[in-house]
Amino acid sequence: MIHTVKRYQVLLLITTLLICCSALPALARILSSPVSKSVCQKLAPSLETQLSQVNANLGDPIFIRIFKESNELELWIKGEETYTLFKTYEICSYSGELGPKQREGDRQSPEGFYYVQSSQLNPFSNFHLSFNIGYPNNYDREYDRTGSALMVHGSCVSVGCFAMTDPKVEEIYALAEAALRNDQPFFRVHIFPFRMTAENMKRHKSSKWVPFWENLKQGYDLFEEYKTPPNTTVKRKKYVFDTDRYTENITRQEKNLQASNR
Repeated sequence: MIHTVKRYQVLLLITTLLICCSALPALARILSSPVSKSVCQKLAPSLETQLSQVNANLGDPIFIRIFKESNELELWIKGEETYTLFKTYEICSYSGELGPKQREGDRQSPEGFYYVQSSQLNPFSNFHLSFNIGYPNNYDREYDRTGSALMVHGSCVSVGCFAMTDPKVEEIYALAEAALRNDQPFFRVHIFPFRMTAENMKRHKSSKWVPFWENLKQGYDLFEEYKTPPNTTVKRKKYVFDTDRYTENITRQEKNLQASNR
């Protein structure tokens, strides 16, 4: 029995390292560096243990939410149908005030709905490890907003980015890289000025950004209700959210429940 348990643990560790650090040709699209490889190997066993507490595995799809006012970055992990909060990290530093980034050099961190593909990971970052959030997105371009290289990175210095410190970004990066290596095509990063509750909206009702924030709140509310991030497009200079996926999920869950009760 003891030998069986040990063999299982070894196999689990090998599988974890392959997902996180594999150099197979099919996964070669993801760059790695000595730093990222070392971080991945160091953190993989601990992350697997922590993820098991929420019935998840290293390599499962992730989703990130950022809240400026409370200096929080949430990392969610996907189960069979919906996402579960894995961990909330304190943001060490971000730039500017509440409200979206508008132009290159304004030292303002963005707000909106972004996504990160494997090509946006930077294992050679000057700030330990980083990934580009994808600003400007289609919405930003509709308003002629400019800027580049807006990152989530290590250290505690920010000029428009979200600086997490090195230890925190190591975990975030390892989880992101593992998910992308395990065939998540991209992960979403939703950035809000604050938690978009009715109370907070009322507290900030005098801001010129209220119409923009009301649009963000639509996407925020969908995730709060369904625990699945919405598919987002831009039409007539507004974010538009596809709600069909929620209907499909509910129908599938109902069918699964009916089948289990037979």
